[in-house]
Amino acid sequence: MKKLLIVLVFLISFQSKADIILSKWEGAVSPVMADYIKRVVTQAEEKNAKLIVIQLDTPGGLESAMRDVIKTIMNTYIPVVVYVYPPGARAASAGAIITISADIAAMAPSTNIGSASPVQMTGREINETMKKKIINDMVAFVKSIAKAKGRNEKVIEKMVTQSINLTAEEALKKGVIDIIATDMDDLIKKVNGRKIKKKNAQITVKIEKNEKIIEVEKGFREKLLSILANPTLAYLLLMIGFYGIFFELYNPGSVIPGVIGAVSILLALYALNTIDVNWLGVLLILLGILFFVLELITPTFGALAVSGVIALLIGSIILVDPSSPYGDIPLKVIIPVVIFSTVFFLSIAYLGVKAQMKKSLTGKEGMIGKTGIAETDINPKGKVFVEGEIWDAYSETPIKKGEEVKILSVEGLRLKVTRAHRKK
Repeated sequence: MKKLLIVLVFLISFQSKADIILSKWEGAVSPVMADYIKRVVTQAEEKNAKLIVIQLDTPGGLESAMRDVIKTIMNTYIPVVVYVYPPGARAASAGAIITISADIAAMAPSTNIGSASPVQMTGREINETMKKKIINDMVAFVKSIAKAKGRNEKVIEKMVTQSINLTAEEALKKGVIDIIATDMDDLIKKVNGRKIKKKNAQITVKIEKNEKIIEVEKGFREKLLSILANPTLAYLLLMIGFYGIFFELYNPGSVIPGVIGAVSILLALYALNTIDVNWLGVLLILLGILFFVLELITPTFGALAVSGVIALLIGSIILVDPSSPYGDIPLKVIIPVVIFSTVFFLSIAYLGVKAQMKKSLTGKEGMIGKTGIAETDINPKGKVFVEGEIWDAYSETPIKKGEEVKILSVEGLRLKVTRAHRKK
């Protein structure tokens, strides 16, 4: 029994061992990426892996997320390779700085790196003094990384101050990266035997032939949150949320529209926060919706509705900066949404006004104009039969039993009637 347990422990430890941990990130640098890389590194440390490879293709992203990724890379004892791959991929902006922070920076042919200037995506204008502070802070940060990794500080500084871009060949020649590799096999071959400095110690990367490579895929949560970090989807979720909540307020008790609206707005707020949108755009969209609502409550013959259309259109256009690494919201999406929103709210306004103007079909008001039959002679008082009920009635002109009568008004429990005249 003891021998069997020893064998099982050996098998489990053998199966859990990984020599190379592979992760792949395509898309903007975001909090989701930071969490994913942290999970990858944790798993690599648990398996005591020899190497971590991060395949990267990104247009850039949030500075805070970039710094989290770099902290994770620099604080693990396992050598980390950042590999800009496949051909046609890029490591721009925050992605460029993540690449140079790796223990071994590699690129595939036909890839590029650079354009690391900080971009303000909140829609606020920043003065020159503040702009200089932001750039100087970033320059100091990248130079410290370049120095620690033995890379070309001057060229890397120009990525921040001048937004220069380099091909893989140029980056290798200028000392920005360490390796150009055509694929994973080529990368592993060129990484093997390299000496790196890690936590004040020199480490030699030793990879044997046929080493096991384990890819750590994105989890369901990471995939879902990555999908949400899409400006167009976030925008549509925000509008759906407004429609659902407004419909619920207009028709209390519907429940489902309200639930869908609340969930959509929460998802939209998460996505918008991740994307780092222009919150002035969000406020303008809210103002546009408010104008539509006010048009419903206090009809102004279209003045508030027109204001709502303008606010909604401008807010939608400026919601995301066109230079955002997450992409922007195309006009072919914005215009239909604005048109639909206008029709949606004005249709509700029209139906509301129409319902208010429509004659009541129930209660006393609903009786006026209806016809019945005189149950007795009415001179001036008598009884009439109307819709299955007998009512006390009076008339200013005599009406004989059996004649058709028309109701003029309802006074308490008595009807004022007159002889009905049929159209010939």
